[in-house]
Amino acid sequence: MPTVILHTSHGSVKIELDAKSTPLTTENFLQYAKDGYYDQTIFHRVIDGFMVQGGGFGSGMAQKTTRASIQNEAKQGIRNQIGTIAMARTQDPHSASSQFFINVANNGFLDFQAETLQGYGYCAFGKVTEGMDVVKSMAKVETTTRDGHQDVPEEEIVLEKIEILEEN
Repeated sequence: MPTVILHTSHGSVKIELDAKSTPLTTENFLQYAKDGYYDQTIFHRVIDGFMVQGGGFGSGMAQKTTRASIQNEAKQGIRNQIGTIAMARTQDPHSASSQFFINVANNGFLDFQAETLQGYGYCAFGKVTEGMDVVKSMAKVETTTRDGHQDVPEEEIVLEKIEILEEN
Protein backbone atom coordinates (compact mmCIF):
# COMPACT_ATOMS: atom_id res chain seq x y z
CA MET A 1 0.00 0.00 0.00
CA PRO A 2 1.56 3.31 -1.02
CA THR A 3 1.80 5.76 1.87
CA VAL A 4 2.07 9.53 1.66
CA ILE A 5 2.33 12.43 4.08
CA LEU A 6 0.53 15.67 3.34
CA HIS A 7 2.58 18.45 4.92
CA THR A 8 0.16 21.33 5.51
CA SER A 9 0.19 24.66 7.29
CA HIS A 10 -1.99 22.99 9.96
CA GLY A 11 0.26 19.94 10.44
CA SER A 12 0.97 16.60 8.80
CA VAL A 13 -1.50 13.95 7.64
CA LYS A 14 -0.37 10.40 6.85
CA ILE A 15 -2.48 8.53 4.29
CA GLU A 16 -2.37 4.92 3.12
CA LEU A 17 -3.56 4.60 -0.49
CA ASP A 18 -5.51 1.60 -1.81
CA ALA A 19 -3.61 0.78 -5.01
CA LYS A 20 -5.12 -2.71 -5.15
CA SER A 21 -8.76 -1.58 -5.43
CA THR A 22 -8.14 1.73 -7.20
CA PRO A 23 -4.95 1.43 -9.28
CA LEU A 24 -5.72 4.22 -11.79
CA THR A 25 -6.77 6.69 -9.12
CA THR A 26 -3.81 5.89 -6.88
CA GLU A 27 -1.30 6.19 -9.75
CA ASN A 28 -2.89 9.47 -10.88
CA PHE A 29 -2.60 10.96 -7.39
CA LEU A 30 0.97 9.71 -6.95
CA GLN A 31 2.02 11.11 -10.33
CA TYR A 32 0.70 14.57 -9.40
CA ALA A 33 2.62 14.25 -6.10
CA LYS A 34 5.84 13.13 -7.84
CA ASP A 35 5.57 16.03 -10.28
CA GLY A 36 5.34 18.51 -7.39
CA TYR A 37 1.93 19.63 -8.67
CA TYR A 38 0.43 19.77 -5.18
CA ASP A 39 3.30 21.81 -3.70
CA GLN A 40 2.02 25.14 -2.33
CA THR A 41 -1.60 24.48 -3.32
CA ILE A 42 -4.43 25.35 -0.95
CA PHE A 43 -7.39 23.59 0.56
CA HIS A 44 -9.93 25.78 -1.21
CA ARG A 45 -13.19 24.29 0.11
CA VAL A 46 -13.87 23.20 3.67
CA ILE A 47 -17.20 22.25 5.18
CA ASP A 48 -17.26 21.15 8.81
CA GLY A 49 -19.20 17.92 9.17
CA PHE A 50 -18.56 17.03 5.51
CA MET A 51 -15.05 17.31 4.02
CA VAL A 52 -11.92 19.38 3.22
CA GLN A 53 -10.98 19.73 -0.46
CA GLY A 54 -7.76 20.70 -2.20
CA GLY A 55 -5.49 19.94 -5.09
CA GLY A 56 -6.56 22.40 -7.74
CA PHE A 57 -5.76 25.95 -6.68
CA GLY A 58 -2.70 27.91 -5.70
CA SER A 59 -2.60 30.89 -3.39
CA GLY A 60 -5.23 33.53 -4.09
CA MET A 61 -7.53 30.95 -5.74
CA ALA A 62 -5.31 30.71 -8.84
CA GLN A 63 -6.66 27.64 -10.66
CA LYS A 64 -4.01 25.17 -11.84
CA THR A 65 -3.93 23.37 -15.17
CA THR A 66 -4.43 19.61 -14.90
CA ARG A 67 -3.72 16.52 -16.94
CA ALA A 68 -6.56 14.60 -18.58
CA SER A 69 -9.38 13.24 -16.42
CA ILE A 70 -9.36 9.64 -15.26
CA GLN A 71 -11.89 6.81 -15.22
CA ASN A 72 -14.00 6.76 -12.04
CA GLU A 73 -13.13 3.69 -9.95
CA ALA A 74 -15.77 4.31 -7.27
CA LYS A 75 -17.41 0.96 -8.08
CA GLN A 76 -14.42 -0.94 -6.65
CA GLY A 77 -13.24 1.76 -4.25
CA ILE A 78 -13.71 1.95 -0.54
CA ARG A 79 -16.62 3.70 1.16
CA ASN A 80 -16.60 7.46 1.80
CA GLN A 81 -16.24 7.25 5.56
CA ILE A 82 -14.53 9.47 8.12
CA GLY A 83 -10.87 9.78 7.25
CA THR A 84 -10.99 8.49 3.69
CA ILE A 85 -9.49 10.44 0.79
CA ALA A 86 -11.51 10.61 -2.43
CA MET A 87 -11.34 12.27 -5.82
CA ALA A 88 -13.38 15.40 -6.44
CA ARG A 89 -15.09 15.75 -9.81
CA THR A 90 -17.72 17.68 -11.74
CA GLN A 91 -21.18 16.32 -12.64
CA ASP A 92 -19.43 14.08 -15.19
CA PRO A 93 -18.62 10.86 -13.28
CA HIS A 94 -15.33 10.46 -15.16
CA SER A 95 -14.01 14.02 -14.74
CA ALA A 96 -11.65 13.63 -11.76
CA SER A 97 -8.14 14.94 -12.35
CA SER A 98 -6.12 16.50 -9.50
CA GLN A 99 -8.61 17.64 -6.87
CA PHE A 100 -9.26 15.44 -3.86
CA PHE A 101 -11.06 15.66 -0.54
CA ILE A 102 -10.80 14.08 2.87
CA ASN A 103 -14.08 13.06 4.48
CA VAL A 104 -14.65 14.37 8.01
CA ALA A 105 -17.99 12.50 8.26
CA ASN A 106 -19.43 9.24 7.00
CA ASN A 107 -20.64 10.34 3.57
CA GLY A 108 -22.30 7.20 2.25
CA PHE A 109 -24.34 9.24 -0.21
CA LEU A 110 -21.06 9.76 -2.13
CA ASP A 111 -20.52 6.01 -2.57
CA PHE A 112 -21.09 4.16 -5.86
CA GLN A 113 -24.74 3.12 -6.31
CA ALA A 114 -25.11 2.45 -10.05
CA GLU A 115 -23.45 3.16 -13.39
CA THR A 116 -25.61 6.24 -13.98
CA LEU A 117 -24.92 9.96 -13.94
CA GLN A 118 -26.46 10.29 -10.47
CA GLY A 119 -25.30 6.97 -9.07
CA TYR A 120 -21.63 6.75 -9.96
CA GLY A 121 -20.31 8.28 -6.75
CA TYR A 122 -16.90 9.62 -5.78
CA CYS A 123 -13.91 7.30 -5.71
CA ALA A 124 -12.40 6.92 -2.25
CA PHE A 125 -8.88 5.56 -2.65
CA GLY A 126 -7.20 5.66 0.74
CA LYS A 127 -7.51 6.50 4.40
CA VAL A 128 -5.86 8.72 6.97
CA THR A 129 -3.74 6.65 9.37
CA GLU A 130 -2.27 9.59 11.34
CA GLY A 131 -3.24 13.24 11.63
CA MET A 132 -7.03 13.13 11.54
CA ASP A 133 -6.91 15.81 14.25
CA VAL A 134 -5.18 18.05 11.67
CA VAL A 135 -7.93 17.38 9.12
CA LYS A 136 -10.62 18.14 11.71
CA SER A 137 -8.89 21.42 12.59
CA MET A 138 -8.96 22.41 8.90
CA ALA A 139 -12.68 21.70 8.73
CA LYS A 140 -13.38 24.10 11.59
CA VAL A 141 -11.80 27.26 10.13
CA GLU A 142 -13.87 30.31 9.24
CA THR A 143 -14.90 30.40 5.58
CA THR A 144 -16.08 32.96 3.06
CA THR A 145 -17.03 33.28 -0.61
CA ARG A 146 -14.15 34.22 -2.89
CA ASP A 147 -14.10 34.52 -6.70
CA GLY A 148 -17.46 32.78 -6.96
CA HIS A 149 -16.38 29.86 -4.76
CA GLN A 150 -18.17 29.14 -1.48
CA ASP A 151 -16.70 27.63 1.70
CA VAL A 152 -13.21 29.06 1.06
CA PRO A 153 -11.07 29.35 4.20
CA GLU A 154 -10.67 33.01 5.19
CA GLU A 155 -7.02 32.26 5.99
CA GLU A 156 -5.36 29.98 3.44
CA ILE A 157 -4.63 26.38 4.44
CA VAL A 158 -1.54 25.50 2.43
CA LEU A 159 -0.57 22.04 1.24
CA GLU A 160 3.16 22.64 1.34
CA LYS A 161 4.11 19.31 -0.25
CA ILE A 162 3.27 15.63 -0.44
CA GLU A 163 5.97 13.24 0.67
CA ILE A 164 5.80 9.71 -0.77
CA LEU A 165 6.98 7.19 1.85
CA GLU A 166 6.23 3.85 0.23
CA GLU A 167 5.13 2.95 -3.24
CA ASN A 168 5.12 -0.85 -3.40
